[in-house]
Amino acid sequence: MTIIRPAVPSDQAALYRICLLTADAGADASAAGRDASLFGHLYAGPYLALQPDFAWVLEDADGPCGYVLATPDSADFYARMERDWLPPLRAQYAAQAGDPRDAALLAQLNQPWALAPALRDWPAHLHIDLLPRAQGQGMGAKLLQTALTALTNAGVTAVHLGVDPRNQRALDWYGRFGFHPLFRQPGCIWLGRRV
Repeated sequence: MTIIRPAVPSDQAALYRICLLTADAGADASAAGRDASLFGHLYAGPYLALQPDFAWVLEDADGPCGYVLATPDSADFYARMERDWLPPLRAQYAAQAGDPRDAALLAQLNQPWALAPALRDWPAHLHIDLLPRAQGQGMGAKLLQTALTALTNAGVTAVHLGVDPRNQRALDWYGRFGFHPLFRQPGCIWLGRRV
């Protein structure tokens, strides 16, 4: 039996693992020598710590196999990341040279996080990641609906998300749920949907 439940602090390791195993345009980004926590530090941990009321886990008999993480106010969320989440991580990684494959993530860690002006009309955002064993069963749609319902109940009128342009499967999937392209940046297509 597969269930969707609210995420709890003890889910952090599982969320980090799912994030890593789906971070390469939907595929496994783990590799010997890479820091296995960096993706989670940037794209999973902040939601569990700063926005726990908008974090859900998909769990089957083998444990967590997916999640949806959201925030109704991206500008506020990034401000709290800058104030409460990123400073200790920046200090932790300041003296580490790291694997060259992590250079882009370390650059993201150290850049200011803020809502892009082009996304101001789409104030909420979300992330969904599912391990392969949870895909193709309609559970992604249920996770998405869980987050959209909560965001709607919070008064949100529009939501955005970013997708790696190499992940055509995800782009097609989001399109089926009313997300449409807003603009592109290197390595990311921003999609939006009115809720």
